[in-house]
Amino acid sequence: MSKILFIGDVVGKPGRKALREVLPQWKEKYKPDVTIVNVENLAHGKGVTPATLAEVEELGVDCFTSGNHIFDKKEQVKESFQMYDKLIRPANLSASSLGYGFYRFAKGEQQYLVINLHGLVFCEKFFDGALTNPFTRIDELLLNETQKGDIIIVDFHAEATSEKKTMGFYLDGRVSAVLGTHTHIATADAHILKKGTAYITDVGMVGSRDSALGTKFENALVKFLDPAAKFINEMEEEGMMQINGVLMEFDENQKAVKIEKLYQEIFN
Repeated sequence: MSKILFIGDVVGKPGRKALREVLPQWKEKYKPDVTIVNVENLAHGKGVTPATLAEVEELGVDCFTSGNHIFDKKEQVKESFQMYDKLIRPANLSASSLGYGFYRFAKGEQQYLVINLHGLVFCEKFFDGALTNPFTRIDELLLNETQKGDIIIVDFHAEATSEKKTMGFYLDGRVSAVLGTHTHIATADAHILKKGTAYITDVGMVGSRDSALGTKFENALVKFLDPAAKFINEMEEEGMMQINGVLMEFDENQKAVKIEKLYQEIFN
């Protein structure tokens, strides 16, 4: 039996602080064999830096997944990928992109393969046309990169719930888990699909609960009132913080036997 803890999008300094407080508690309580964290919003809500990754690395994280903001800190992202081979970006980006879209590692005798994908629906402009079809790309990866006995975890970073649900159906029985990220709003549909794949449409975020996906409500409101106004990406650093994750267990056939939604609040 293998146990995996997956943490949703960690947003900025407030998210990193909340993660530092809660993740050790969860690891002590649930004793996961593997911990995976989505870090695409790690550095002030957009992208990663070596320093912010080091903060999370200290907590004992086995893999960093990401999404559309992974390249936003352009002056530091290359160094981040060079320092952390466990940092991955969406696999359905053009091959010329930095980094890789999957990461293989072992814990004891168990092999793990973590794959990052990005949705296409409502996301066409995120990478200037560099996104390929995530459904055909995952077929390629499952054909060329898997080994017998792998526990395969897919982080599907996407906007549309329909695309995420369809990906879950498409991969049911072919991978161990399909976990949606990106929208920052946790969904209530954590369950095991018919052929043994753990699934949730969105894991949720780590950061300010009373915010617009991590940023101050006032800043988001300006854009909704006037789409031409400049958006100021300012993190909400005070008040109640939320930590969202899922805890999963897999049997000797790499099928899910449990997926449990985890949620905790702390006051900052």
